[in-house]
Amino acid sequence: MKVMTTAAQPTDVEIAQAHELQPIEDIATKANIPSEALLPFGRAKAKIDIGALNSKMPQESLQSPNTAAKTPNGQLVLVTAMSPTPAGEGKSTVLIGLADAMNLRGHNSIVAIREPSQGPVMGIKGGAAGGGYAQVVPMEDINLHFTGDMHAITAATNTLAAIVDNHIHHGNALNIDPRRVTWRRCLDVNDRALRNIVTGLGGPVQGVPREAGFDITAASEIMAILCLASDFADLKTRLGRIVVGQTYDRSPVTAADLKATGALAVLLRDAINPNLVQTLGGTPALVHGGPFANIAHGCNSLVATKTALGLADVVLTEAGFGSDLGAEKFFDIKARAGDLNVGAVVIVATIRSLKFNGGVAKSDLTSENLEALEAGLVNLERHVANTRKFNTEPVVALNAFASDTPAEREALQAWGEKHGVRVVETRVWAEGGDGALDLADTVARVLEQDKQKRSPSLPLYDPAEGIESSLHTIATEIYGAKGVELSNAARKDLQFLKDNGWDTLPVCISKTQYSFTDDASALGAPTGHILHVRQLVPRIGAGFIVALTGDVMTLPGLPKHPAAEGIDLDGSGKIMGLF
Repeated sequence: MKVMTTAAQPTDVEIAQAHELQPIEDIATKANIPSEALLPFGRAKAKIDIGALNSKMPQESLQSPNTAAKTPNGQLVLVTAMSPTPAGEGKSTVLIGLADAMNLRGHNSIVAIREPSQGPVMGIKGGAAGGGYAQVVPMEDINLHFTGDMHAITAATNTLAAIVDNHIHHGNALNIDPRRVTWRRCLDVNDRALRNIVTGLGGPVQGVPREAGFDITAASEIMAILCLASDFADLKTRLGRIVVGQTYDRSPVTAADLKATGALAVLLRDAINPNLVQTLGGTPALVHGGPFANIAHGCNSLVATKTALGLADVVLTEAGFGSDLGAEKFFDIKARAGDLNVGAVVIVATIRSLKFNGGVAKSDLTSENLEALEAGLVNLERHVANTRKFNTEPVVALNAFASDTPAEREALQAWGEKHGVRVVETRVWAEGGDGALDLADTVARVLEQDKQKRSPSLPLYDPAEGIESSLHTIATEIYGAKGVELSNAARKDLQFLKDNGWDTLPVCISKTQYSFTDDASALGAPTGHILHVRQLVPRIGAGFIVALTGDVMTLPGLPKHPAAEGIDLDGSGKIMGLF
């Protein structure tokens, strides 16, 4: 694979556009997907009809030995990262490069990751298709409309909102209190002006005025439901359980009460099927579902992950941001719901981000600074300790940059030896799978050890002990806090949850991704702080309770200079400026 010099370094989109894609039918064959289960969307992407796939393969083949491919049930590799910084860690890029490296080493691997939201794509963070020579493609399609899953989730969410308002307008037979409608509309755009609005203005024919608002699609409950539902029947059951608000006597009102379940399921009929694409190295990739990790549960769909586990030897998936957000939610929400076992964990780190956590300004991160590196290692050390609490032994993947000095790399290796942590350098942006062969070998050894130990990965807490206990365990064990403080509003929410028997569901904490605290400026590995919970939101369809902390927003805003300003089409319709 050709590596460009710095002077001629192409952009991600230029690399992707120069690549010759394999026909999606060939990728499906490589993934052992029968033609009857393939629903092509053009030449380079497709949906997998899970109904047809199940009919062609014994049901147990998606849970146990894959009789169609004559390979054992897949082992799962979870890729997470240290706390994110403005310098970027490249978690998805390392994940994709590692998948290609596993295939180069002869392993039958599949990538199972999230779909990007157009909020970050048009905002500041960028897409979620990897970068350089470690990408899933076609990256323009994946980062934009893709196969329409985001739009289907948006449509379903807003349809339910319209049904709620329409019910109140036409007599309100369920006695819904307009002041206590909790169901919010959504859109896949960062638009702070829509966080809090008033609807129904303009007189009686326009409906009943009430306060309302929007969330970003990635944070919507229907996104979480789609990503945790096991099949169509489970999808409908979960949709029916959605709580949209309360009656005047404080009883919950559900989507089933409004007879909306069937309509919502119809809108999501195609969206529940995983999307098949490929990496630049030709590895099959299931890109499906896209909940954020700082304001949602941060994992791709359970359907996609389980489908991949029935088709491949090794499945590589991700959890958003660091171990305190995505990885914790993977183990305590997704793995619990899907009875998944994680065979290996990879924590992505960079020298630049370590120095940032050690107090160096972003503008100075390319200069050697061993003192700051040593100071920032406490952040990585916390993430290593966190993943071990789920009965997994992590591998640290150093995502190398040209600005890293030999002394800095040696200091990180010395830290790894001191703490009994395997640290492996990768150069996947420039070299693709070839740049992660050592990491692939290390991960393969960990997977082999996992087969032999027969000791599964474990969740951190038991939801049966109650929400307060779950919050306390996560805050103290993962965040390093000394306790949790609930606002008066959150305590009222807690009582409502207890009154309805929902206080034994797992919790999904919405928290800044930049810190182990609820204060984004507290870098490194703080201890002894208090986690401040301002609201507890029932997501009964998803099967968890959202705990909103600090000032985290469920609908982000655009930065002063959004990425959208640099995105354009040339005269032939070719996309430019997309990373």
